[in-house]
Amino acid sequence: MASIDPQVRRLPDLAGDRAVEPEPLSAEAAEDEDAELTEAPAAQPRGRAVRPRIREFEAIVEEAIRETPDTTTLVFFTGSERMEYEAGQFLTIRPHQFPALDRFVKFFEDVKGKREPARAYSMCSAPHDRRLAVTIKEELYVTGVTKYPPLMSPFLTYRVPAGTRMVLTGFGGPYVLPPDIEARTDRLIHVCAGSGIVPNMSIIRHCLETGMKLRHVLIYGNKTWDDIIFRRQLEELAARHPGQLEIVHALSREPHPETITRFGASVRAGRVSEALLREAIPDPSAAHVFTCGPGIGKFERQAAREKGEEPQPRFLETVLAGLKAIGVPRAHVHHEMYG
Repeated sequence: MASIDPQVRRLPDLAGDRAVEPEPLSAEAAEDEDAELTEAPAAQPRGRAVRPRIREFEAIVEEAIRETPDTTTLVFFTGSERMEYEAGQFLTIRPHQFPALDRFVKFFEDVKGKREPARAYSMCSAPHDRRLAVTIKEELYVTGVTKYPPLMSPFLTYRVPAGTRMVLTGFGGPYVLPPDIEARTDRLIHVCAGSGIVPNMSIIRHCLETGMKLRHVLIYGNKTWDDIIFRRQLEELAARHPGQLEIVHALSREPHPETITRFGASVRAGRVSEALLREAIPDPSAAHVFTCGPGIGKFERQAAREKGEEPQPRFLETVLAGLKAIGVPRAHVHHEMYG
């Protein structure tokens, strides 16, 4: 969305709209607003089932928590049953169940000539939590970048109050910890941008709150200080687990970058770069990295091809190139992409 887990999940947004066909969830490809979900087959770690058990279940929105002006976490009550999934996985939601979206769904199906698929949303909750939770960021329509207007992310971000009932399908996705991760390393590096933090938040919380002996370094890119999803929660996690979570923020569009240190010594002006990766990863050969963020989308590739050009690299392509340049072994890089 497991060694590099050569499996790359092509998603338009981990916390925004993305389309999947969930039967079987981790093996199908389906077109959405601007991207095709493609998970390349990968060897399954020993002890993990080849395919997760996928099923539908009913849930009630217990809370709708506004994380940033354009990002909401939906906390679900699913009854007394404990849901089994792995930190970093996603669930899916079908748009057809919402009467408010009916006319839009019919229009998209007419235009595309096929049934509108479900959208996948990574969970910010961790397996030890009593509740399931997903975080959704509103996706925008951008001329020349986005093929179709986002369907579900604006609806789920702004128009789903507590008490809303819906049917969810879960769980899937290969962006998870190898079962022997503690034998492989004592430190995980997380490199995220925007809503790419969502599955990593699940992984970080799972490790810290269940007593795993892993230290974490989070390099997190956003436009501004106010765009940082889970900012308060991350600060609280670092305070509760001293020495186990180090956070470096990179802000690319903060209005006054010359005074950016007012937010703290670990806040940098600019994008996540090779130089920042080199600084934050002093021992690249031993680093195990989980990186998640926007990558080149299907529509962008098509548009560039029509012009006879190569598409411009986005966050994930830049990070992967930077990790390679500083010497992080490819087999140590786990990545998930949205475009």
